[in-house]
Amino acid sequence: MSLRGGGPIEELTVPSGTTVEEHDLVVDGDVLVGGQSTVEFGLRGRNVALGERVSVENDIEAEGDCRLDTWCSVDGNVLVGEDAYLGERVTVTGRLMVSGDLDIGDDVTIEEGFEANGWIVIRNPVPTLVFYFIVLSQLLRLGETDAADNLAEALADGEEVRDPLLIPRGAEISDDAWRVSTPATVGDDCRLHGNLRAESIRVGERNEVFGSLRAREEITVGAGTVIHGDVTTRGGTVTVEAGARVLGDVSAGDLVVHDGAEIDGTLRARGEMKLVQETGGDEGGDGEGEAESDETDADDAESDGDEASDGDDLTDDDTSDSETVTEPDGDDAADGGDATGEEAESDGESSADESDPEDSAAKGSDTDEPEPEELDADAEAT
Repeated sequence: MSLRGGGPIEELTVPSGTTVEEHDLVVDGDVLVGGQSTVEFGLRGRNVALGERVSVENDIEAEGDCRLDTWCSVDGNVLVGEDAYLGERVTVTGRLMVSGDLDIGDDVTIEEGFEANGWIVIRNPVPTLVFYFIVLSQLLRLGETDAADNLAEALADGEEVRDPLLIPRGAEISDDAWRVSTPATVGDDCRLHGNLRAESIRVGERNEVFGSLRAREEITVGAGTVIHGDVTTRGGTVTVEAGARVLGDVSAGDLVVHDGAEIDGTLRARGEMKLVQETGGDEGGDGEGEAESDETDADDAESDGDEASDGDDLTDDDTSDSETVTEPDGDDAADGGDATGEEAESDGESSADESDPEDSAAKGSDTDEPEPEELDADAEAT
């Protein structure tokens, strides 16, 4: 497939579960490599398709089909489980073994020979992706959406559709570095070797990268990911999520570190540096429940206070009413005062009357005592 111009592959995409073994890049799904790229690893996947002037410096193993476009070179063997398509001036330094049919173009060089169990056709084959694109575009143009869906299902062979490994045009993939001029995305549960260089980088969860990350724009390191190197961006934002670990330094324009992340090196940020602490949903719900209960208690307290204030108002009203009933008028108070004075005078007279007998008794006792002269007369008579 010709990838002149910007190219249909807009970013480096590494699907989940991709691993780099001793000399091979192993993928569960398909492998698509843009034109004028260099891959120093071997490639192992379901279907393998290389663009123009792609160089692969190790073996290629494809469970399904394999397509090598014009001027491709493979420094090793090519093993194909189904059909193989080789364009003009393709060079294979090893042996080509095909279980299905073989379509081969002009001036193809296979140094150690080839073997095919199916038909061998020597011609200039149309690139598979271009052929699929032409057929699908014609079907959609005619409004045959059902036929287009059937073709897509036939191409998938009824198997589960898996995310492919996408390498953009002009990329350099090696054990030393992965260099692309586009954004890069790494899935989950991957194991990669080499420093990753891209416009922006997003690494998923539970990955292990034996190298550093460097980008012009933002970089995101997912939870549970371990980076054996530095994380550097010129002016973008670096985000290190909870559970991630960076064994080197982190340098960014803005830095966001989630609680639980580990960074063994130094932190450098030209702009803002944030530490994000996240709370669980249950705790948040409990907090909301507690807040609601507190608000309810406050409302109850307010209602109780209102009732208490109403009771106080009623008590004050009763007290004022009782005071109003028992409080005499001014004239009545004066009359009452006169009556009280008369009663006091009568009480004084009665008390004086009661004290008279005592006085009379005292006087009587004084009169009963004999005088001294009478005592003397009695004594002389005796």
